[in-house]
Amino acid sequence: MQETLLRAWRHPDALSGRPIRAWLFTVARNLVVDQHRARKARPPETTDDALAVVPADDELERAVESWAVAEALAALRPEHREVLTEVYYRGRSVKEASATLGIPPGTVKSRTYYALRALKLALEERGLAP
Repeated sequence: MQETLLRAWRHPDALSGRPIRAWLFTVARNLVVDQHRARKARPPETTDDALAVVPADDELERAVESWAVAEALAALRPEHREVLTEVYYRGRSVKEASATLGIPPGTVKSRTYYALRALKLALEERGLAP
């Protein structure tokens, strides 16, 4: 309504010689149609609720780091990856890991040592370890 009256104020020559009411209704209708088309032409505006589901920066960094660690683990030899998975990710002791993998406990210890060295090297190549 306000924009309609403002246009009437700015264009007094358009009001002379024709019915004012019909002109005002036409201007108001055109403004509403233009506003509706403009809203459909651009994406809907987001509210703070939509931004709440976007992860925080530290969560994004952790996700990227976990992908890089997963890539580094995938680059290891299978026997090294198996030992690290059993000992660190599944939290098994050397004895439990040796029983699960079917290898002697000494082999679990040595593979864990060399697997950690290889993992550190793989992480350094990806810029994740000092």
